[in-house]
Amino acid sequence: MSEHPAAPVPDRLFDDEREQRWRARFTAPRMSRPAWARHAPDRSVYTSNASGTTEVYTWDRATDTHRQVTDRRSGTHSATLPPDGETVWWFADTDGDEFGHWVVEPFAGLPADTTAQPAVSGLEDGYPAGLEIGRNVVAVGTSTDHGTKIWLSRGQGPAEVVYTHAEDAGVGSLSEDETLLAISHSEHGDSRHPAVRVVRVSDGAAVAEKSDGEGKGLTPLVFAPVPGDARLLLLHERHGREELLVWDVLTDTETELALDLPGEVVADFYPDGRSLLVWHTHAARTRLHRYDLETGELTELPVAPGCVGSAEVRPDGTVEYTCSSAADPSAVRALHPDGTDHVLVAPPGERAPGSVPVEDLWVDGPGGRVHALVARPAGVEGPAPTVVTLHGGPHAADEDRFDPGRAAWVDAGFLVVEVNYRGSTGYGSTWRDAIEGRPGLTELEDVAAVLDHCVAAGLADADRCVVEGWSWGGYLALLAVGTQPERWAAGLAGVPVADYLAAYADEMEQLRAFDRALFGGSPQELPETYRASSPLTYVDEVRAPVLVLAGENDPRCPIRQVDNYLDALAARSGGGAGTGTVYEVSRFDAGHGSLVVDETLRHVATEIGFALRAVA
Repeated sequence: MSEHPAAPVPDRLFDDEREQRWRARFTAPRMSRPAWARHAPDRSVYTSNASGTTEVYTWDRATDTHRQVTDRRSGTHSATLPPDGETVWWFADTDGDEFGHWVVEPFAGLPADTTAQPAVSGLEDGYPAGLEIGRNVVAVGTSTDHGTKIWLSRGQGPAEVVYTHAEDAGVGSLSEDETLLAISHSEHGDSRHPAVRVVRVSDGAAVAEKSDGEGKGLTPLVFAPVPGDARLLLLHERHGREELLVWDVLTDTETELALDLPGEVVADFYPDGRSLLVWHTHAARTRLHRYDLETGELTELPVAPGCVGSAEVRPDGTVEYTCSSAADPSAVRALHPDGTDHVLVAPPGERAPGSVPVEDLWVDGPGGRVHALVARPAGVEGPAPTVVTLHGGPHAADEDRFDPGRAAWVDAGFLVVEVNYRGSTGYGSTWRDAIEGRPGLTELEDVAAVLDHCVAAGLADADRCVVEGWSWGGYLALLAVGTQPERWAAGLAGVPVADYLAAYADEMEQLRAFDRALFGGSPQELPETYRASSPLTYVDEVRAPVLVLAGENDPRCPIRQVDNYLDALAARSGGGAGTGTVYEVSRFDAGHGSLVVDETLRHVATEIGFALRAVA
C-alpha cells in the first residue's frame, strides 16, 4: 500500500457569522422520536447527539427524567424497549463495524461498576437482521458470511435457531399473542424482491408462505396489535409501485388496499387494529394519513408543514412524529385527536439555525423524467459553482428534509443539486429497478441530464461543477470522475465502493446478496459486468482532483478496496503531484460514517475546503 496525501482540515471556512452558523447546525442537540414500551407508554427510548456523540437515552415521561444510557467511543445508534419497559436493549458493535450482539440493562440504570449483559443467551455475534421482543418470546436475526439465522428465545433457556439459509433473510414481525413470526427471506436468490414465510413460534414449523414471483417483492411490516388477530400488513408491488396488503395468515385471505394517492406508501396499525397510520411519499415529501379499514375512508392528518419522518400512534390516539424541511430543522411533535399540535420534547440547548428552501426540478432523462431538488445560495446571480450531491442506498431518495450538510454547501456559495436518479425509491418499481444489470452507469446518465439542464438554464457554471456523495453516492462520485471526466472540476467520495470486485469479497454478506440481485449474479459469474461498473476500471481517465474519505472499520465499503483505488491513483499520478491527478484522502477510525459530531465537522470542513480549492 502506498502512502497517500492526507487531506488538510481547514481551521475555518468562512467569515465569523457563516462559520458559527454552519457549525451550529451540526453541534446543536438533536434527537430521534422517543419510542415507548408498548405496555408501559410512559417509558421511552431515543438517540441524541447531546453529548457530542450519538448515544442512547431513556425518558421517563411520568417524572420527566432523561438518562444517558450509552457512552461509547464511536457512539450507538440502535436501541429498543421490551413491552414492559423494564429494560433497555441496545446493539453493541466494535467501533462502528456493525458486528456484535444485543445487550440489556435496567431502564433505571445499572448499578455502579457493572456493565450491560448479552440480552439473549446462546446467540452468535453477527450483523443485525431484525429483532422482535414480546412478553415471553424474543426473535433475533443474525447475519454472517455463512448467511442468516433467526433465533427464538422462549424464556430462560438459550435461544434456538428456527430458520437458517445462505441467502439474506430477516425478522419481520411477531404476532401480538406471540404465536406467529413473519420472516422476510430471499431463498429464491433475489434479496431486492423478498418473499414472506410465517412460522409457528412453538416449534418453528412453517404456517404460511407468500411470494409474488420474479421482480415483485413482498415485505412484512407488522401484525395487527390485537391478541389472536392473524392479520399481517405487508408491502407489495403488483401494480408497479409499493402498496399495502392485509393478509390473514390463518385463513390465507388477503385484501389489497388501493389508496387514491400518487407516489408510494407505507403504514402501521393504530392501537385498536381498526385503522392504519399511512406515510405517503410523493415528489420528495412525506405526509401522514389515517385509513379506516372498515369504511375505506382515507383522511390526511393536519400535521405541521414539512416532510414527516418517524411517526407512531399512542394508546390515546395521539400521533407523535418528526417533521422538518430543507429550511427548518427537525422537531418532535404531537398531534392529538382533537387536532391540537405542538412540540412534544426537545433536547437541551439552542435549536439549529435554519437554511434555504429547495426547489423542484423535473428533467427529461434517457429513462424518463428525473426529479431533482435545487438549493440556491442567497445573493448569487448567474451561473454558480455547483455541487451535485448524490444520495446513498441506492434504495433511498433525497427529500425536502433538513440537512446540515446541504446547508453548509449553500453557505459556501454553491448551488446544491440533489438528483433522485433511477434506482431511487418513491418513484415506482420500474424506476427503482432500472439500474439492475448496469448499476452506476445508469444513474450517471440521469445525473448528466440534470447537470446539462442546470448549465443550459444558467444555474450552474459548467467549469465549476463538483460531484459529491457518501456510500452509494460516494461510489457514483468516483465512477463519475472516471466515466464523465469532462464534466467535473472535482470528485468527493465518502465511504465509497471504489474497486467493486474487492468490495464484494470483503463486504458483509447482506450486501453481497444485494449485489448478486442487483448485477444478476456474482463477480465469478459476471466479472465483466462488475468491472464495467467499478470506478477502478476508469482510474486512468480521471482528470479532476479527487478526495476520498474512508472508515477503517467499514463493513459495507471496506477499506482494502478503497486502498486499491488510491494505489492506482498514486501509480499514475506520482503520489498526487506532477501531471497526474491530484488526490487526497481522509481516513477515520470508525465504520460506515461517524456518529461523533467533531468527526463529522472535520469531514464537512475537509470536503468544502477541497471543493473551494478546486473551483477557485
